[in-house]
Amino acid sequence: MSDPTTVLESRRQFLLSAGLLAAGGFVEGSPAAEAPKRDVQNDSKADEPAGTAYATGGLITPETVAAAESLVGVRFSDSERVQIARSAAGQRRLYEQRRSVGFLPNGLSPATIFNPLPPGMTPSSGKGGVRLAKRAVRPLPDSEEDIAFAPVTDLSAWLRAGKLTSERLTQIYLDRLKRFDARLHCVVTLTEELALNQARRVDKEIAAGRYRGPLHGIPWGAKDLLETDGIRTTWGAMPYRDRVGAGDAFVVRKLEEAGAVLVAKLTLGALAMGDVWFDDVTRNPFNLEQGSSGSSAGSASATAAGLVGFALGTETLGSIVSPCMRCGTTGLRPTFGRVARTGAMALCWSMDKIGPICRTVEDTSLVLAAINGSDPGDPSSVDVPFSYDSSEALNSIRVGWSPEWFEAGGSDSDRAVMDALRGLGVKLVEVELPQEPVHALRTILRTESAAAFEELTLSNRDDLLVRQNDGAWPNSFRAAWFVSAVELIQADRLRRRVMKKMAGVFGKVDLLVSPSFGENLLTTTNFTGHPSLTLRSGFREDGTPDGITLWGGLFEEGKLCRVGGALEKVLGVWDRRPEL
Repeated sequence: MSDPTTVLESRRQFLLSAGLLAAGGFVEGSPAAEAPKRDVQNDSKADEPAGTAYATGGLITPETVAAAESLVGVRFSDSERVQIARSAAGQRRLYEQRRSVGFLPNGLSPATIFNPLPPGMTPSSGKGGVRLAKRAVRPLPDSEEDIAFAPVTDLSAWLRAGKLTSERLTQIYLDRLKRFDARLHCVVTLTEELALNQARRVDKEIAAGRYRGPLHGIPWGAKDLLETDGIRTTWGAMPYRDRVGAGDAFVVRKLEEAGAVLVAKLTLGALAMGDVWFDDVTRNPFNLEQGSSGSSAGSASATAAGLVGFALGTETLGSIVSPCMRCGTTGLRPTFGRVARTGAMALCWSMDKIGPICRTVEDTSLVLAAINGSDPGDPSSVDVPFSYDSSEALNSIRVGWSPEWFEAGGSDSDRAVMDALRGLGVKLVEVELPQEPVHALRTILRTESAAAFEELTLSNRDDLLVRQNDGAWPNSFRAAWFVSAVELIQADRLRRRVMKKMAGVFGKVDLLVSPSFGENLLTTTNFTGHPSLTLRSGFREDGTPDGITLWGGLFEEGKLCRVGGALEKVLGVWDRRPEL
C-alpha cells in the first residue's frame, strides 16, 4: 500500500491534469484528496445503509455528486443530485460485481470490435505477394560492419547463394548487440542460445535446398511486448520485469515459420510510452545524448545501429513513426487489423498495430508479407492479401498534399521530398483535411489503456513505474476512472464521423504526404486505422536524421511501398550510418 504522501501527490497530479485545482473542484488538503487508496474489492459493506454505496470516498451523497460534476463539465440541480446519488449507489454495486471476478487478463479483448472499413467498402482480394526487381547478387563485403548494415534484400541473397551462413550472420549481430548495448540501452534480453540453435537449423535447411523465403536465416529483434515462449516479456515496466509468458505471439510464430532468427528482445518505453524503461533510457545511435523516442525505442535504435537485420515495433499513437523519425529507420505501420496481435501486450484494443522497422522500404515489404494475417486470438484481425510490385509505374498514383503543410512546419528535407515526387511522375493533388477536433478522440485511448491496466491502478503497483509525472501512465490511468461513459461513446461516434470524412479524402487520392507530425495526420490516421510509411529523407544540421511520412488508404500498403521505395532511391540517404 502506498504511503499517504505518495497518494496525495498522485491525486495532485490528477487534479492538475484535469484542471480542477483552478476550477473549484477538489483541492489539496480536502478529505477526499488525503484519503489513501484502498482495495475496494476487500471493503466490508456489512454496515452499509440501504440505498447507499461504500468505497474509498464514503457514502454517495448529493454533495458528492455536486463535487464530481466538475470532472465531466456538467451541472445539475439540487433535486437532481439527490436522485443521482440514489442511482449511483446501484451503479457502483454493478462495478463491484464486475470486479468480483478478479482482474481480467490483458489479452482479453472487449466484445465491441473496431473495424476501420466504412460500410459497403471491402478490401481488395487476390493472392498477394511481393515482387522485387531482379538484380545481381552483390559481392559479400570483407567488413563485418558492412555486412551488419546491409539491407535484408542483400543479406537474403548472400544466404541463399551460400556466400554467408546464418550462423555467422547471427554471431555478427550478437557480438554487436553485446558491444553497443552499453551505449544504446536497447536490449532487455539477449536470446543467444535460441538464436544460434535457430541459425544452425537454418543453415542445414538451406544447404539441403529447403529455402523458406527472403527472411530465411535473417536475425531480427522483437519489441519486448511480444510473447516469446519461456523467455521473459517485460513490457518495459518495473512491475513486469520478471514476467515470463507462455507461448509465442502470432507474429513471432509467423517469423519463425519464415525462418527468421530471433536474437534479442528489444526495449520499449514502459507499457508502450516513450523511451524510458525500467533500467534506463534507450538512445538514438546518431546522437547518444538523445533518447531514441518511442515507444518502439529499442527496435528503431538497434536497427539504425546495425545490431539486427530488422525489428518489429508496435504503434498505438506514434510508436513506430516517432522513433523512426528520431533514429532514421524505415517504419511501416499497417492498416488496423491486417496483422494479428495475439500474444502482444494490449494497450488500446481498438488502436494497437504491429509493423516492421527496417533499413529500407523493400525490407519492410518483405517483413509485412511474412507477418500478414489473422488469428483467432485477435478478433479484430482480418485476412487481406498484401501485394507489392516494385516494377509497377507510378504515373497513375494520386498523392494528396497541401502547400500549407510544408510552409508552416516543413523542413528543407520535406520540401526536397516534394521535388522528388514531382520528378517521379506521380499526380500531385491538393486536398483539404476534415476540420474535426481529433485530439478529443484521445478519450478512447485513455479509457481503453486504463482498462487494460486496471490491476496496476487498483493494486497500487502503478507506483512501481519509473515515470510518475503528470503525463505518465500512472496518472493517466487514474484520471481515466473519472471519464464519463457517455463521453466515451460520444468520442466513438465522433471517431465514426472522422472515418467517413477520411474515406472521402482517400476517395480522391491514393495516399497523402506530409511532415510526420503535421496537420494532425498522426492522430487522425491512428484512430481511423489507416497505414503509414515513415522513411529517412535527409539530415539536420546537427547530423541527426530527418524523415517524411506517407499515409495510405486502408489496406493499400503496396502503394505506400511503391512510392516510398522510389523516393528512397531518389533521395539517396538511407544508407548513411551512425558513428558508434
